[in-house]
Amino acid sequence: MDVLSYARDALATGPLCDACLGRPVADRSFGLTNAERGRGLRTALALAADDPFEPPEDCWVCEGVCAGFDEWADRIVDALEPYEFDTYQVGTRVPPLLEENASLLRDDAGLEDDAGEPLKREVNREVGKRVGARVDAEVGFERPDVQLLVDLDADSVDVQVNSAFVYGRYRKLERDIPQTEWPCNDCNATGTVDGEPCDGCDGTGYRYDESVEELTAPVVADAMDGREAVFHGAGREDVDALMLGTGRPFVIEVKEPRTRAVDVESLQTEINDFADGNVEVEGLKAVTHEMVERVKELDASKTYRMDVEFAASVDPVALQDALADLDGATIEQRTPNRVAHRRGDIVRTRDVYDIDGKLDDDTHATIEIHGEGGLYVKELVSGDEGRTEPSLTGLLGVDAEVTALDVLTVEGEDEPFIEDRFLRDAETE
Repeated sequence: MDVLSYARDALATGPLCDACLGRPVADRSFGLTNAERGRGLRTALALAADDPFEPPEDCWVCEGVCAGFDEWADRIVDALEPYEFDTYQVGTRVPPLLEENASLLRDDAGLEDDAGEPLKREVNREVGKRVGARVDAEVGFERPDVQLLVDLDADSVDVQVNSAFVYGRYRKLERDIPQTEWPCNDCNATGTVDGEPCDGCDGTGYRYDESVEELTAPVVADAMDGREAVFHGAGREDVDALMLGTGRPFVIEVKEPRTRAVDVESLQTEINDFADGNVEVEGLKAVTHEMVERVKELDASKTYRMDVEFAASVDPVALQDALADLDGATIEQRTPNRVAHRRGDIVRTRDVYDIDGKLDDDTHATIEIHGEGGLYVKELVSGDEGRTEPSLTGLLGVDAEVTALDVLTVEGEDEPFIEDRFLRDAETE
């Protein structure tokens, strides 16, 4: 259809604003706004000596929405005032009545129902441009810092503030500290049983007074003025194990942060002061949301140091022979008894990359092992009643137990790639 013929038919349907007149032919030209297209059509009709249609004060299609782009932008900027952000995105919820009006216009003007562009897209673009002119930020299409929803029906602006993320490594320097909060099973974290303080947690609702999460995440949440913080670790060590050496990778996610630009060096000092020697963090970096999955999926090998106690005297040569048999071995492990209540009963295979050790006396030894991620090293020593094969207990014929465990390294082959790729400062979207 000729665009001037379309314009005559469209204007015959009732009062139309320039934007609603131009929107159904948005795909016929580029570099113009819909309002500019509509004004151009009016001008062309006037020059062709047709009736010189004047832009109406009201529009039956958008009901004045297109005249309010500046007002919506102002409302969004006001709503964003409490927040610090670098990227944003505007979305729109269009009432069904307005969508129906646009469809009727196309039908009456003889156009396909999908001709041009929908009102929603125009509002997103035009309001978004005006917001961009008022704030020091860029449009983000993948995962912006803030997402704004213009709800035309409710006459409201909804603000969704996406999380901010800080990556680092932690060392756990005291035993009996879990990685995350450990709710008490006896009282379902309520602190009471039959109206009395729970014996299992002394009425606190938690098995342990502190966790790595509680010693780190609140500091980050406070620095970013966020609603709450969530701790994500690259696996976890046993609650009675130390995490030493290079530390374990982690990401702290801060929900609804008002501040994003934090001094990570100062933040690191604040966390370490707050943790008071129980936990230390290092290498803090502001990162993107993708780092969470990368850290949680990190296929990391681990190096452990173990204090081992034997039920009877062990010959030094016998110990070295047993360790030699385990060096480079593939271990079959049925889910250990100590975690069977929360994990499926399956048999897994894991490799021992390297193992070494020496007797401290005839019933005690210190052993270091570098193993594949997911290797249960306590059970590699004890045998776990035959659920792990081979094991140090089985090879020696003497019961052995790990009395102290330290994690020395947690390393993934692609970790340098992980640490560099998702730095927030390097983000180019």
